[in-house]
Amino acid sequence: MNSKEAKDRIAQLVSQLNQYSYEYHVLDSSTVSDAVYDGLIQELKKLEAEFPENISDISPTQRVGNELLSEFKKVTHSSRMLSLNDVFSREDVESWVERIEKLLPGKRHEFFTDLKMDGLGCALIYEEGKFVRAITRGDSYVGEDVTNNVKTIPNVPLQLRKTKSLENFLRGTTEIRGEIVMYKSDFEKLNKVRESEGLPIYANPRNLAAGTIRQLDPRLVAERPLRFRAYDLIRQIENEVPTHMKAYEILRELGFAVNTQATTHESLSGVMKFVEEWEQKRHSLPFITDGLVVKVNDRAIYRELGVVGKNPRAAVAYKYPAEQSTTVVKDIVISIGRTGAATPVAVFDPVIVAGTTVQHASLHNADEIARKDIRIGDTVVIYKAGDIIPQVESVMEQFRPKIATQFNMEKELARQYPELEFIRPTGEAVYRVKGLTSSLILKRALEHFASKGALDIDTLGEKNVEALIDAGLVKDLADIYTLEKDQILDLERFAELSADNLINAISEKKKVPLHRFIFGLGIRHVGAQTAIDLANKYKRLDSLGTATYEDLKSVDGVGEIVAESILAWFSDTDNQQLLAKFRLLGVWPEEVKSIGGKLDSKKFVVTGTLESMGRDLAAEKIRAQGGTFQTSIGKDTDYLVVGGNVGASKLKKAKQLGTKTITEKELLEML
Repeated sequence: MNSKEAKDRIAQLVSQLNQYSYEYHVLDSSTVSDAVYDGLIQELKKLEAEFPENISDISPTQRVGNELLSEFKKVTHSSRMLSLNDVFSREDVESWVERIEKLLPGKRHEFFTDLKMDGLGCALIYEEGKFVRAITRGDSYVGEDVTNNVKTIPNVPLQLRKTKSLENFLRGTTEIRGEIVMYKSDFEKLNKVRESEGLPIYANPRNLAAGTIRQLDPRLVAERPLRFRAYDLIRQIENEVPTHMKAYEILRELGFAVNTQATTHESLSGVMKFVEEWEQKRHSLPFITDGLVVKVNDRAIYRELGVVGKNPRAAVAYKYPAEQSTTVVKDIVISIGRTGAATPVAVFDPVIVAGTTVQHASLHNADEIARKDIRIGDTVVIYKAGDIIPQVESVMEQFRPKIATQFNMEKELARQYPELEFIRPTGEAVYRVKGLTSSLILKRALEHFASKGALDIDTLGEKNVEALIDAGLVKDLADIYTLEKDQILDLERFAELSADNLINAISEKKKVPLHRFIFGLGIRHVGAQTAIDLANKYKRLDSLGTATYEDLKSVDGVGEIVAESILAWFSDTDNQQLLAKFRLLGVWPEEVKSIGGKLDSKKFVVTGTLESMGRDLAAEKIRAQGGTFQTSIGKDTDYLVVGGNVGASKLKKAKQLGTKTITEKELLEML
C-alpha cells in the first residue's frame, strides 16, 4: 500500500470509527460488535505507525497523549460559567416565576427542565468544528486548561459531526458546556477492584471525577471511566440557538450526549409534575443527581432577564431534600485550622449518608452548638449539604439520655489545648489562638515537617522556611513540592548551588515511610513512637484517616486525648484539602509491609552514649527488626541498652522493674 492509498484508508477508518462512537455514546445503540470495532482500531493503529504523515488529529487513536504537565494553565472564559440560585419547594418556584413576570410583564413563558448532574463543570471549545480546548469552571471567570485530559474521554467528539442543516456550527467558534461525570456502576466497579487489591475505596463519583481531571498525567485519566454530558451551546450569533430545548437537539446532532429526560412545560404545574416524577426515579439514573434545573426556554428572554451577582434571573436549581440518617454523638473534639481558628467537630458512630460513610461533622462554632443544643450522647439527624458536606441538622431530644453532657467551648479549649491561649474577637463567633498569626503557625508546622524525626529534608531549616513563607512562595506544607529554581533564586539567601540543593532535597522526599509522614503532619499528641504504632496498625494513611474513635483507642499508647486529637486533625477541612493536594503532587507515604523481625514485640530503652551509632539510628534499626523503641523505662520494657556516661536513675529503675540490661555489643549482636 502506498502513501496515497494509506491516506484514503485512514480517512475512511477514522470517519467510520467516529460514527460508531457517536452511535454508541449518543444514540445508545451499537451497529457493530466490540470485536469488529477493536479490529478496525488495530488496523488504523498499524497504518498510522507505517504512515505517520497521514495521522489525523481527530483520529480515535490520538485521544491519549504522553505529555506530562507540571501545572494547569489559567484560561479566561468567553463568558462567565454562572451558577444557579437554589429553590426547595413549590412556593420557592412560584416566587421565582412571580419575580420574572414582574420584570417582563405580559410575556408568556415556556419552561425548560432537565436533571442536574453532580459532576465537574467544563467548557469545550471547537474551532472550525475541531476540538481545541477544555476549560474547567474555576471561579466562573477563569478556569484551568485540561484539554489533554478531557481529550481522553471517549464520548467527547474530536470533531463536530457534519450535517447539512448545521454546517454553520462547523464554522468559527462553537463552545459546548457540560458536566464531566462518572456513572455509579463504573464507580462501584472501580471500588470493587481497589477493595480486592487492599487499596482504600474512593468516597464518591463526583470527587473522583473532579480529582481525575486534575491529574497531570493524561494516561492516568484515560484509565478512569469518565463521560461528558452537554447542557449548553454558545455561539457568537445568539439567534442561531433560539431555545434551550433546541440547543439540546443541536448538541445531539453535533455528536454530544445530553440528558434525554429534558422537556418543556407551558405552565408551572407541568414543572412541578416533572419535579415530583423524578424525586424517586432519579435514584435509577446512571449518574448522581440532587435535583433539576428549571429555565425560561426562550434564550432571548433568558438573556433579557439578565444576571444578579453570579446567578441568572431566568433559571433556578430545584434541590431535593438531602438524604438523612441518625446517629449518636460520641464526642465533640476541637480542630485548630491553619489560621488558628478553633472549630468544634462532632464525632459519631459511622453512618451512611447519600451513599458515603461519614463519622464526623463540623459544628462550626460554640453559638451553633448552643442554638441547636447539641450535647454529647444526643441522637442527631445527619444530612449532607449539597450531597457533599456532612452536617448535623437537628437533635432528637426524645432520645436524649440523662447522662447527655452539655458542651462548654472554653473549658474544652483549656482541656484539649492546655498549652495555648484563645481569644474570641469582638463581633466574631470563632475562638482563635492568641498570639499566633497564620504565617507563624505555618512556619512552625513546616519546620517540624522538614525536621530529622519527620521527613528529614536537608537544607530546609528555620531560616530557609522563614524566607520561603515570608516571600509568599509557600502557603501550606504541600507548596514546597511546587517550588521552582527561578523562584528560589529571587530570594537573597540563595545562589545556584543552594537553590539546586533545596529543590533536590525536597524532591527526594516525595515517598517516605508512613510513620515519618504521620509524625511530620504535626498532629497534636502524636509523637514519633505513636506515629510508628499508628503506621504499624493501619498500614496506609487513608486507613488511619477513616479510623473510628474506638478503634484508635485500641492502639497501644493511644488514649482518649490522642484519639480525639487524631480525629480532629483528619476532620478539619483545611487538612483534608492539604492531603488531597499532596496526593495530586505525587507526594504520599509508603504503605507499611507486614514483615516479621528478630526483635518482634520486644521493647528497648537506650541510656548513655553509644559508640557505633547515635540514638536515632539505633531506634531506626530496632524498629526495622520489628522492635519498639521507648524513651523511658516502663513495666513493659524488655531491655535497657547501657552505653557510656550513664546516669544512675535509669539503672536503678531497671533493677526495680526487673528489666534486663544489655551492652551496646549485645544489642548489635541482636540486630
